[in-house]
Amino acid sequence: MILLAATPIGNLGDASVRLRETFEQATVIAAEDTRHTAQLLRLLEIENRPELIALHDHNEHDRAAALVERARDEDVVLVSDAGMPTVSDPGFRVVQLAAEQGVTVSAIPGPSAVITALAVAGLPTDRFAFEGFLPRKAGERSRALAALATERRTLVFFEAPSRLAVSLADLATAFGESRPAAVCRELTKLHEEVRRGPLGELAAWAEDGVRGEIVVVVGGAPDTEVSPESALTEVLQRVAEGERLKDASRAVAEATGLSSRELYAAALAVRATAPKDTK
Repeated sequence: MILLAATPIGNLGDASVRLRETFEQATVIAAEDTRHTAQLLRLLEIENRPELIALHDHNEHDRAAALVERARDEDVVLVSDAGMPTVSDPGFRVVQLAAEQGVTVSAIPGPSAVITALAVAGLPTDRFAFEGFLPRKAGERSRALAALATERRTLVFFEAPSRLAVSLADLATAFGESRPAAVCRELTKLHEEVRRGPLGELAAWAEDGVRGEIVVVVGGAPDTEVSPESALTEVLQRVAEGERLKDASRAVAEATGLSSRELYAAALAVRATAPKDTK
């Protein structure tokens, strides 16, 4: 099988017993950085010396097929430098191909920077969306944030320390300077820090420079009261533009918190009383 193994994101004490046992028994490990993984094996005092195969963004497409084929006969352990493979890290193509070809894929759960940051940020955790790294180019980043400005779920981003100040400033512009957020730095490590506050304040704080691995958690857009009348108008406008009534009612209901069934019924009533075109 393909075995996705989550590795510590900072603190070696987070390596599970199962992870250690898997490393001790592994014959082959596909690793994002073989040097990093070799060092991890040494630090965990793993006596086993499995074959290490490099699997990163630049070669995954070419090596995925061979790894999947090999997994038919032996377990292929797949690791990234930290956390769970495939989450903004290599491994997705291997898993996708394995699933297509009927090769078993399993996982050893473990540390996750996304979940750890979400847990300590002090922002709502009942609904959230992981957005990974924001685009590097300013225009693409602005468009991506504009599309997320009304998202009501808590948002989680990865960011490089060198781009943190710019990204926070763009977040403040797109979401508003008062939107609550948290910058989680060096999670599980000695110098762990969680800085909480409005996006505007966090952007100003980051201008002096921030080091380490960064996860940014941003509160969702606040609920806005929408009258049933304006919601109905939007439904009818969507239908006029070619959208199915049922789909339009559902989409507007999700965005406003109103009842999809009631919007649908109201739209039907409007259509029933509308003047008939006699031409």
